[in-house]
Amino acid sequence: MASIDRTKGQDIFNIFNVIFMVALMLVTLYPLLYVVFASFSDAGRFLAHSGMLWRPLGFSGLAYERAFQHPSIMSGYGNTIIIVVIGTILSVMVTAIGAYFLSRKNVLFQRPIAFLIMFTMFFSGGLIPTYFVVKNFLGGVLYDSLWALIVPTMVSTYNLVVMRSGFAAIPDSLEESARIDGAGHLTILFKIVLPLAKATVAVIVLYYGVAYWNAWFNASIYINDNAKYPLQLVLRQILLINDTNNMTFGVDAGDQMAISETIKYAVIVIATLPILCVYPFLQKYFVKGVMIGAVKG
Repeated sequence: MASIDRTKGQDIFNIFNVIFMVALMLVTLYPLLYVVFASFSDAGRFLAHSGMLWRPLGFSGLAYERAFQHPSIMSGYGNTIIIVVIGTILSVMVTAIGAYFLSRKNVLFQRPIAFLIMFTMFFSGGLIPTYFVVKNFLGGVLYDSLWALIVPTMVSTYNLVVMRSGFAAIPDSLEESARIDGAGHLTILFKIVLPLAKATVAVIVLYYGVAYWNAWFNASIYINDNAKYPLQLVLRQILLINDTNNMTFGVDAGDQMAISETIKYAVIVIATLPILCVYPFLQKYFVKGVMIGAVKG
């Protein structure tokens, strides 16, 4: 097969394309590197530094040592892990059941139920009614508990639509064959539909996991006990309220401001690193999972 000769214009385009992509990568990556470099920098040198930061200024792990001395960091980690694991499992299960229902044909009352579900994407009850519902639900069993951060946001309509599209792309003949063999709806869902739609499921797991990991607003409304704060709410307190007194205890008064700055960056890394480590394992399913069912033909 004859090789296709590239023109000079194509070579120039490729060069500029590579330069643009590298520049875009640096613009995207530098803020992350800045946070990491700042967290490992010597507090005094970092406070006196101005401008770009391309490496740690005097490598030091004191900020991380002090960060883990905060009484709420470890409890926040534990609470967030519980919320992410339990919330993601329940959300994926409920979303899968709902998506299976919406993707089946000739189901009774499917259209009006689908309309009511889609309606919530455009209109909601609002913050105050939702707050009273959560606070008074079953005598207040949800209020000031981790369940208040899971149950009200268990199903995302957008994720439900994405998963429904993935399930609808599975050939009907597979379901018909399973029915001939005596399989029920649960068997079809868990033994046929979910394994064939694992790319879509992986994307939904990522969506829900990241949402639960980053959630802090509901916790600030429904949680009063500091011991039940998720990690992101602890991070917010440290960054916005400057709650670093517990981490700068024993440090000279003149150095407290400097060490507080590096501690803030260390806490950002602590709160962000786990979810960044999980993402690469699900990235390969991302585009495929979202696009399945989006194009018919």
